[in-house]
Amino acid sequence: MTEIDDIPDMTALRAEIDALDRQLIALLARRHALIDRAGRIKAAENLPARIGWRVEQVVANARHNAAAAGLEPDLIETIWRQLVEAAIAQEDRQLKGRQDDRHAD
Repeated sequence: MTEIDDIPDMTALRAEIDALDRQLIALLARRHALIDRAGRIKAAENLPARIGWRVEQVVANARHNAAAAGLEPDLIETIWRQLVEAAIAQEDRQLKGRQDDRHAD
């Protein structure tokens, strides 16, 4: 990774941002796969998609990590709440699909 102060111009800076965006997308894709696994585990253990205390724990962790990294915790909380809601919806679709499969007999 290039040191930020070593980036010579906007073209190079944009290339760095684009590369970082690709890395972020790859990380989000891995998170998506982990959420799929969570949905399968929750189905097997008869757990709901939304577990309130865990939602708040994830958001608190994100706020803490944001502050430690010098980012605005309120902004990161907003982003993370959207990310968590999307994950819950993903799990919920998976759990409902499993119920539909059981009732198809």
